[in-house]
Amino acid sequence: MRVLQGIAVSPGVAMAKAMVVDDQQPRVTRRFISRANVDAELRRLTVAMDMVAEQIQASQQEVATELGDEYGAIFSAHLQMVRDEKLNESLIDSIRYRHYTAEYAVSQSLARYIQFFERVPNPFLRERAGDFRDIEQRLLNVLFGADSKRRLAANHPSIVLARDLTPSEMANLDRGNIRGIVTEVGGPGSHSAIVAEALELPAVVGVGPHLREIQTDTMLIIDGHQGRVIVQPDEETIARYEQEVEQQKQTKIRLRSLRDLPAVTTDGETITLMANIEFPHEADACLERGASGVGLYRTEFLYLGQDSEPTEEDHYQVYAKVVHDMQGSPIVIRTLDLGADKIYGDSHTPESNPFLGLRSIRLSLRNTDQFRLQLRAILRASVLGDVRVMFPLVSTLHELRQAKMLLSDLMEDLDEQGIDYDRNLKVGIMVEVPASVVMLDRFAQEIDFISIGTNDLVQYTLAVDRNNPDVAALYNSCDPAVLRLIQMAVDSAKKANIEVTLCGQMGGNPVYTMLLIGMGLRSLSVTPSAIPEIKQICRTVSAEKCQELAVRVRDMDNAWEIKRLLRENLRQLFPDEV
Repeated sequence: MRVLQGIAVSPGVAMAKAMVVDDQQPRVTRRFISRANVDAELRRLTVAMDMVAEQIQASQQEVATELGDEYGAIFSAHLQMVRDEKLNESLIDSIRYRHYTAEYAVSQSLARYIQFFERVPNPFLRERAGDFRDIEQRLLNVLFGADSKRRLAANHPSIVLARDLTPSEMANLDRGNIRGIVTEVGGPGSHSAIVAEALELPAVVGVGPHLREIQTDTMLIIDGHQGRVIVQPDEETIARYEQEVEQQKQTKIRLRSLRDLPAVTTDGETITLMANIEFPHEADACLERGASGVGLYRTEFLYLGQDSEPTEEDHYQVYAKVVHDMQGSPIVIRTLDLGADKIYGDSHTPESNPFLGLRSIRLSLRNTDQFRLQLRAILRASVLGDVRVMFPLVSTLHELRQAKMLLSDLMEDLDEQGIDYDRNLKVGIMVEVPASVVMLDRFAQEIDFISIGTNDLVQYTLAVDRNNPDVAALYNSCDPAVLRLIQMAVDSAKKANIEVTLCGQMGGNPVYTMLLIGMGLRSLSVTPSAIPEIKQICRTVSAEKCQELAVRVRDMDNAWEIKRLLRENLRQLFPDEV
């Protein structure tokens, strides 16, 4: 038995035999054409480009139909690449002046793009190499007359193993027998990860070149919670995971009955359970799971995969839909939380460390035209229900004040135009860097609420890139330094009498629920699917017992021992489910 560690991008457990997928890229040799055949070869290229554009549009429609327009928008970027003027000039020049065949021109030109993006230090830009690889494969398939629509299918339960999977391959995935996905490269923001989570397929990425040593039909277990791939598991491990899978099925069935019940501890403390969402249609999942509202509405997909930046009306329409669908429940809209590399792509100078660069509130304050559009739309939507605005990655009071000043200016503009908005709009910040925790007593004087974003707080506290498999083991939410910062944030918020919510992945992990309650948190925002299980724990424990656990943890200085203690306490509550 062998255990490989990767990055967990889609939760769940899958047990099946491996289906190893190679690139299946047609082999291209260096060949030339005569001068007399140049025009004919250019026509072949044009036909191929048009056919690939049609394929991409078809993939976009298929994905949009099954998962929603937001997921289909992933292919808009591919269509834009196919029509890219520089790429087309490069292909035409290779045929017209170097007399390359269309196949070799495609192979050479796309290889330069792929190699460039594979070498850049920016992890988000590196993911674009897969997009260009997808286009290259499509073009070569058309030119060689090969199957232009490879369908990943299996005649028995299988786990797909690949160096990477292109968006088109993910779109053509046979969900009948494909039980999970493992890739050598990639990160949480990759298109494959996004689609895998939408399909609710367990997925682990960034495992590294170890996959090349695994043969088709090798027995595998992938743990999409811990980011583990277990190769040729022994009988004991198989039995343990089989039991876990069965327990998860039974638990899901039983937890459905909790949807309309409150999350109240046995000694009467109410825990507000809200949902994190990315797309408007996810409001349905929130209601199905009994969410008390949307504690984190990510707005990034308004910007990704689009041919142009979203308009004010684009923003307003999606916000209005969520407010309407959530039927009066509170909606916390987070402003843009992306880096400049994601918005501006090639036109932005690559940053050596994008996590410490121009991103989130910094980018919004630099690009105030777009920021104003988003804030105006939020203000307009605020009269439709309980809408709140939250600024991400705020690290200084100056940033907060700049953002609030823009918001105030827009309120005056709307007043002059006779456009209604909520004049008592609540304003909050994401607490996700140590600086904001340390200065929270001052921040609290100028805001209405905070939301602790544990994903980034862990990363910045421990100086660990959570997308880097080489240091993934150091990323630990149980680290005493992280727990102290969370406690400081909760205490500061309570002292200032402002609302505090925790919205990172830590909040959706049942292992931490008792500890978080014991630390004083009374509001959690998690993925909709996690709500029933977290609610079950809340209704089973007393806040007093949770506080006793938090006191014990406070005296511990080893992250692994803390995690073991938390697991043991959860096991005592639910011995048949943990």
